[in-house]
Amino acid sequence: MSTKGLPKTAASIRSAAVIGSGVMGAGIAAHLANAGMRVLLLDVVPRQLTAEEERQGLTLADAKVRSRLALAAVARMAKAQPAQLYDAAWSTRIKAGNLEDDLAALGDADWIIEAVVERLDVKREVLAAIASVRRPGTLVSTNTSGLSAGAMVAGLSEEFRRHFAATHFFNPPRYMKLVEIVPTASTDPAVAGLLKEVCEKRLGKGVVIAKDTPNFIANRIGSYGMLVTLEDTLAFGLTVEEADALTGPAMGRPKTATFRMLDLVGLDTLLHVVDNVRERSEDAAERAVFARPPVLEKLVAAGRLGEKSGAGFYRKVKGAGGSVIESLNLGTMEYGAQRAISSPIIDASKSAKGAAAKVRALLRTDPSDRYAKFAWSTIKRTLLYSAAQLHAIADSIADVDRAMRWGFNWELGPFELWDAIGLRESVARMKTEGEDVPAWVSELLEAGHESFYKEADNIRSYAAGVSYKLEERESDSISLTGLKASGRTILATSGASLIDIGDDVACLEFHSPNNAIGGDILSAIRLSAAEVASNWRGLVIANEGRNFCVGANLMLLLMEAQNGEWDEVEDIIRYFQSSMLQLKRLERPVVAAPHRMTLGGGVEACLPADRIIYSPETYFGLVETGVGLIPAGGGSKEAAALAASRTVAGGDLQPQLNAMFETIALAKASSSGFEVSKLGFMRPQDTVIMRQDARIAEAKRAVLELDRAGYAAPAEQAIRVAGREGKAVLKVGVQAMRLSGHISEHDELIAGKLGHVLAGGDVRAGAEVSEPYLLDLECEAFLSLCGERKTQERMSHMLRTGKPLRN
Repeated sequence: MSTKGLPKTAASIRSAAVIGSGVMGAGIAAHLANAGMRVLLLDVVPRQLTAEEERQGLTLADAKVRSRLALAAVARMAKAQPAQLYDAAWSTRIKAGNLEDDLAALGDADWIIEAVVERLDVKREVLAAIASVRRPGTLVSTNTSGLSAGAMVAGLSEEFRRHFAATHFFNPPRYMKLVEIVPTASTDPAVAGLLKEVCEKRLGKGVVIAKDTPNFIANRIGSYGMLVTLEDTLAFGLTVEEADALTGPAMGRPKTATFRMLDLVGLDTLLHVVDNVRERSEDAAERAVFARPPVLEKLVAAGRLGEKSGAGFYRKVKGAGGSVIESLNLGTMEYGAQRAISSPIIDASKSAKGAAAKVRALLRTDPSDRYAKFAWSTIKRTLLYSAAQLHAIADSIADVDRAMRWGFNWELGPFELWDAIGLRESVARMKTEGEDVPAWVSELLEAGHESFYKEADNIRSYAAGVSYKLEERESDSISLTGLKASGRTILATSGASLIDIGDDVACLEFHSPNNAIGGDILSAIRLSAAEVASNWRGLVIANEGRNFCVGANLMLLLMEAQNGEWDEVEDIIRYFQSSMLQLKRLERPVVAAPHRMTLGGGVEACLPADRIIYSPETYFGLVETGVGLIPAGGGSKEAAALAASRTVAGGDLQPQLNAMFETIALAKASSSGFEVSKLGFMRPQDTVIMRQDARIAEAKRAVLELDRAGYAAPAEQAIRVAGREGKAVLKVGVQAMRLSGHISEHDELIAGKLGHVLAGGDVRAGAEVSEPYLLDLECEAFLSLCGERKTQERMSHMLRTGKPLRN
C-alpha cells in the first residue's frame, strides 16, 4: 500500500492533537508533551455557564468559556498528583481549544488521538469530524479499552482507514508501561509499525499488537481473572482480605491483589468491561462467565463504586485513633474491621524467593488446604482461559505475557506462570479434574515439549504450535537477568554482581533487599573497581530492581549507634567514602543509570560517575535529614563541589550554596529524571533517556564513547567554599525558620551540621579545600548526629513505618 505523506520515523512526529480532555485524554496529552511534542487538546463547547463564569460576567461566546474543559484540564496538569508531567512547566507545550473553533487546526497535526467517552456512536461522530479536516497521511488513533476499532471507521475513506488504528494507553498514561496497538483489517502495516515505533522510542512504552476483539488482551484476561476470583471467593467461603492475601504477591501480582485493585479501577468500570465482552462474544460459555456478578450490581446500585466514591470492597473510616480500613462482608454486604490473614501456605509463599517459587509454594505446601484449593482454582481457570482465547486476541503467547506484565503489573504472564508451576504436571491434574485443555496445549506436550518457553544463550523462544519462535528482542535493551542466566557473571557478593554486558564493558548490579547499600555492596564496588581497572573498558552501574537504591543500610547504622559502637560507625562511613572515591578515581569510564527511587546512598553511588543516564521515572535526592543525619558517603562533598562549579571564578558562592543547602536540608527528591536539574544535581554531561528499557544499553554506549575518546580519570579537585561567612548566612536563615515554627529544634541542629560541611567549615570565604578535608567534615557531623537521641528515634521510626518522624 502507498504511504505517501506518512511521517517516516518516530522522530518525524513533532505535533499531536488529542480529542477529549477527561482523565485519559489529559493524561495522554501530558505524556505527549513529556516526549517533547507540541500538543493541541480539544473538547466540546459547554452549553451552560458555571456560577464563577457568571460572576465574572462571561458569556457562552467567550473563548475562555468555549474552551473551558480543555483549559481546566491543562491547569490541573501542573498540580496533579501523581504528576502527569515530568516538569510542570511543560504544560506550556499544550494548547487548549474546542472542537468547533479549533477543528481546522487538526490539519496541522502529525498524529491525532481520539480519547472521548467509551461509546461507539460518539467515537464515530468525532472520527468523522476529524476526517473532514485532517490532511492525507496523518496518523489517527483511538484510545479505547475494548470497543471495536474497525467498527469506529466503517464508512470512512479507504485512505483514512489505512492510517487508523487503536492505541490503548493504560491509566495513568505517564506511569503505566503498556500500550496495546490494535490494527483493523484496513490498517496499513507501515502505519501500525510507525505507531509502535513512536510509542516505544518517543513515549518510552512497551507495545503489544492486539487483535480487534472485545477488550483486546490485557483487559480481556485481567477482567476474566477478577471475575473468577470473585466467583471462587464466594464458592470457597473466603473473605475479601483472605482472597487478597492469596492473589497478590503470593501469586506474583501487585499488593493491590484483586479486590483492592477493583476498588482502584472502579466497580462500574469493571461492569462496563464485562458487558462489552458479553455483548460482543460469540461463545455461549464465555458469555455465561461474563454475566454481571450480583455482588457488583448491588454495590454499583448503592453507589459503592470503589475508591472514587469512598467505598467498594473496602472503605476508609475515621476512628478515635485515626483512619481505619474496613472490609466488606460478602454475605451481609456490611463493613467490618479487617483481620490479619496468616497460614502455613501464605507463610511458605512469603519466604520463597521470586514469583515462580512463591506460586509453587502456594500450590504445593498443602494441596488439600482450602487456601491452596482456592489458589489452584483461580490460577487454573485463568490459565485455561488465556490458552483458549490466545488465537483470538494475540499473535503469540509472548504478547499475552507482556500485556499482563506491563498492563496489570503481574510478575509472570499466564504462560510464564504455567511454566513455573510445571506445564505437564498441571495439565495432567486439569484433565484429571475434567477440564477441557485447549488442543494446541495438548499437542505441544504430545510433541515432547515440557514448557511454553525455552532459553539458551540469553535468547528466549516461545511455543508457536508445536515449534518455537525466537522472541523479539529490542536492539536497544540489555537484560541483566538474561545475561546472568547465560553465565556472564564476573564476580558476585550477597548484595551485588558484576556482569559482562558485552564489548568489554561490565555492569555492577545491586541486588540486596531494596538495594540498600551495606558492606556487601561496598565490597562488590571495591572488587569491581579493581577488576574493571585491570580487564575492562569501563563500568556501568545499574540494576533491574524495583528501585535503583533506597539509601544506606539504616538498620546496621542504628544498631551500632544504639550500642555506642562509634568506632564501628566511623569505619562504616570511611569505608563508604573510600569506596565512592575508588569509583571516582577509576582509570576506566564509569556511567550510572539510575531508575525510580534513587535516594541517599543511591545518589552518592551515582555522583562519582563520569556520566549519569537518568530514567524519566527517577526520584533522586539526598534525603538523609529525614532520618536526622546528613549525607556522609561523599554526598555533601559532591554537593559542595557542584555549588562551586556553578559559580563564576571569583564570583559569589552564596546563591549556589543556599540553593544546594535548601535542597538537602529539606530532603527534596525529584519527581522525575527531568526534575533532577532543578535540584542542582544534574551536570552538563548527564542526560535523561525517555525509553527506560534502553538506559543500560545507553549507559554502555556512553562508556564506549568515553573510552574511544581517550578517557583519563579525574584528578583530585580543590573545591572553593563559602567558609565561615557563608555558614553564618545559612545559620541566620535556619534560625528564622526555627523561630517561625517551620522547623523543630532538632531540625535546626541537623541543618547547622549540614551548613558547616557545605560551607567548608570555619575557613575563610573563597578558600579552596581538598576532598579529604570535606569528607572529614562529613564524617564528624554524621557521627555527632548518630549520637543524638532524637536522630536515633527518627531512624527507628523510618525503619518501622517507612515514614519520616518530625521530633
